[in-house]
Amino acid sequence: MEPNYRCCISCRRIAPKAQFWRVVRLYPTRIAQLDTGMGRSAYLCPTADCLRIAQKKNRLGKALRASVPDYIYDQLWARLDSSQSKSAN
Repeated sequence: MEPNYRCCISCRRIAPKAQFWRVVRLYPTRIAQLDTGMGRSAYLCPTADCLRIAQKKNRLGKALRASVPDYIYDQLWARLDSSQSKSAN
C-alpha cells in the first residue's frame, strides 16, 4: 500500500506523513495540539530551520486558521532538542 503524502508548511517538501510533525486544530473547540485528534492538520519537518520559519512567519496559525499558543512551539523545540541529543549518542 502506498503511504499518504503530506507537505511541510515551511519548506513545502513532500514526503510520507510519518516523516513530519503533526499539529491539529481540534474540532469543535479550535484548540491546537500535537499529533492526535480530529480536525484541521498542518505538517512540519522535524528540523530547526522549518520550525524557526513556521514560528517567525506564523505558518502554523495560518494553516490551521487559529491562534497557536506558545507552548506548542515550546513542545516542538523540546522534541527537536531531544531528537538531536538521541542522534548525537
